Amino acid sequence: MDISKEINEITGFNNLELLAHQVVEGFISGLHKSPFHGFSAEFAEHKIYNQGESIKHIDWKLFAKTDKLYTKRYEEETNLRCHLIIDNSSSMHYPLLKDFDINNLNKIGFSVLAAAAIMNLLKRQRDAVGLSIYSDNYDFYSNEKGSERHHQMLLAKLNEALANKREQVETKTYTYLHEIADKIKRRSMVFLFTDMFQSDLEEEKLFEALQHLKYNKHEVILFHTYDKEKEIEFNFNNRPKRFVDVETGVHVNLYADTIRTNYEKVVKDYFKELKIRCGQYRIKYVPVAVNEDFSTILTTYLVEHQKFG
Repeated sequence: MDISKEINEITGFNNLELLAHQVVEGFISGLHKSPFHGFSAEFAEHKIYNQGESIKHIDWKLFAKTDKLYTKRYEEETNLRCHLIIDNSSSMHYPLLKDFDINNLNKIGFSVLAAAAIMNLLKRQRDAVGLSIYSDNYDFYSNEKGSERHHQMLLAKLNEALANKREQVETKTYTYLHEIADKIKRRSMVFLFTDMFQSDLEEEKLFEALQHLKYNKHEVILFHTYDKEKEIEFNFNNRPKRFVDVETGVHVNLYADTIRTNYEKVVKDYFKELKIRCGQYRIKYVPVAVNEDFSTILTTYLVEHQKFG
């Protein structure tokens, strides 16, 4: 098989904007069952009232319905700035897909659609969004803006990331996080989508880079993406298999059953360690399975948005 030809034929989502809209609409329709009841009402036209603000813009009719204070928003308001960061390294393209839809996602596909859904919410709130995409290079950067033209451009760049799979390239996430920290000039909410595949030494450098973002007063949310069936449960049949590191090409031949128990323990300990480290640096750590829905992503966004505002 000609692998390079197969990769070149990889396509993105047929309509990323529409899919993101559907994800968000489904999420908003479920808000009445959650602690955020009332927030979905006039979603783009109101924000929660913060003590000390002027009361002249409070929507008293909405208060009568929800028993919560909201103020009316106006077209020119931009209260929040958000920067989305996408790890587009080789490992994020596992498993390799040619076509993407909401029920057929790998780590990069899930991250792209999740990012597009967050962009949809930001657009509704008239907030500004920027984007960074990196692999073995800093592939794309755009600062935070709120225009429709900018929004469409970012959607196109997200879709391009699906088709731009690099073969066996090692990614130094920390390098690009330092660059991003230097580029973002105003306090922002920063979402990082990555599968956290790196060596122990690189992990230390990664947390130094995350500290750089925190030092610059940004709120950092780490979405740790993973394939639950293969990368957590190690669900492979017990036939001899060759497992290949997609970034280095290093491989090992083994039977899955011989290491499954130890593998599961090591992975569980690693996730626990990441959670503790992120807690130490006041970074929001959110592990997300790409085989599940987007409610964890969007609920996290909603909580952090309210705290940030």
